[in-house]
Amino acid sequence: MNTPSTPTHFIRNIIEEDNRTGKWNGRVETRFPPEPNGYLHIGHAKSICLNFGLALEYNGACHLRFDDTNPEKEAQEYVDAIIESVRWLGFDWKEHLYHASDYFDQLYEFAEYLIAQGKAYIDSQTADEIRELRGTLTEPGTNSPYRDRPAAENLDLFRRMRAGEFPDGAHVLRARIDMASPNINLRDPILYRIRHIRHQRTGDKWCIYPMYDYTHCISDALERITHSLCTLEFEDHRPLYDWILDQLSEKVPCHPQQIEFARLNLTYSVMSKRKLIELVENKLVEGWDDPRMNTLAGLRRRGYTPQSIRLFAERIGISKADSWIDMTILEDCLRENLNEHAQRRIAVLDPLLLVIDNFTDDQEEACYAPNHPKKPELGTRELLLTKRLYIERNDFMEKPEKGFFRLTPGAEVRLRYAYIVKCTHVVKDEQGKILEIHCTYDPATKSGTAGAETRKVRGNIHWLSTTYSQPVEIRLYDRLFSDSHPDTEGKDFKTALNPDSKKVTTGYVEPFLLKAQAEERFQFERHGYFVADRVDTRTNQPVFNRIASLRNTWIKTTDKPASSG
Repeated sequence: MNTPSTPTHFIRNIIEEDNRTGKWNGRVETRFPPEPNGYLHIGHAKSICLNFGLALEYNGACHLRFDDTNPEKEAQEYVDAIIESVRWLGFDWKEHLYHASDYFDQLYEFAEYLIAQGKAYIDSQTADEIRELRGTLTEPGTNSPYRDRPAAENLDLFRRMRAGEFPDGAHVLRARIDMASPNINLRDPILYRIRHIRHQRTGDKWCIYPMYDYTHCISDALERITHSLCTLEFEDHRPLYDWILDQLSEKVPCHPQQIEFARLNLTYSVMSKRKLIELVENKLVEGWDDPRMNTLAGLRRRGYTPQSIRLFAERIGISKADSWIDMTILEDCLRENLNEHAQRRIAVLDPLLLVIDNFTDDQEEACYAPNHPKKPELGTRELLLTKRLYIERNDFMEKPEKGFFRLTPGAEVRLRYAYIVKCTHVVKDEQGKILEIHCTYDPATKSGTAGAETRKVRGNIHWLSTTYSQPVEIRLYDRLFSDSHPDTEGKDFKTALNPDSKKVTTGYVEPFLLKAQAEERFQFERHGYFVADRVDTRTNQPVFNRIASLRNTWIKTTDKPASSG
């Protein structure tokens, strides 16, 4: 039940009022009804968290129901991916897994009932003719010439449609409502169409398939859903939802309440499943789980945690008003979660050799780094300091700019967790490229000792021993789009693809990281958060994906204001 500490919104208020009045006898039953024609994306996560979250909050149940009424575009791959993504987010539907195809027999029976009641008829016009007579937003539609067919003839045609006597498009079943209605959805909408396509679950049993608007409300009613939550684009469909259930009041066990909320509009993203399919099919990305995609499979492979996505869904809230959510909010939720839980490690992504001249060739010294600076219970790990080290190339500047406090000729810095070193000279190749940095170290300045406290330097750089560090593949991912609103009307979203959204390099990491397990996350100090790729990581051969930088460094070069919607 809602508590004073729980952020409230209008849907919670509706449920609270329903419980107060006993409308559903205290029962809360929701559903998440995806169509298995693609992978779920971050926009679906908002609906998943809302539907499953409210069911948990009110000790109810949330159903997972597949809207599998269009076999032309659906596949088992998508069903499996959807199930995996919802589970990954941490939600469980228990015994409440359903498919719209579970109800095909009942849906057909109800359609015959509507025909017998004079509430539906067979229309033999072409799709273009139906569209032409439908009218516009300002002009009423025109009755079909077949609208007054006798019920017996309609039933005969409908049964013959089911028997497979007619080709695709020869007939449709339409509801008889009002062709002059100001709501176009009530102008005799199509309820069934002919499709001679094998269904992934029912095989060749059916060659007619029900439309979504007809199927959805009946499925809700048969499952005794109390609150049917959907996004605002279905608001104009609600009168049809109610009309169908009103006509079937003697056939269905209840009449759920449809409630609409604003969908998620996220900058630097496209939320159209059709456009995500286009990215995949045109090989502009490397599949549905490409870490640059905003699919849940892609976000998971990128390294996002389910906790960070649930936090994001909670933080953006639920409202009736369309608005844009900035990508940085999602990324900040991710950083907040990873900062708390990710252990720290060192990686060098662009190595430059540093030689400590007053170390002997076989000298090694153990240094200790905390696994998490705020969690001493996680202990420390050993880093071996040797004569030859890798440092980041950008941690040295021969002619330092103002404000550069890392290594420069004649200057001192601290090797993190180790000693203060002083640069004595550099070695270059014939083209002037720096090959080596030579330094000396002060043996009285080891981190954690009294000497370290008496000597202070401004610069602090990380390092790895060339002897013990290990090379690994590192993939530096960034946002897929360089435009904050790539999906603006009239613009080809593909022109906004970020050419620098993926870079692959070989970096060096602590030897411990060779044992990283798939989906294990770390903070690479100063570089950001990284994850062992869940697909390509092998035993003792991890591949690391950059999840996010340590802070928002995105430069909004093409940001433009956009209207809501």
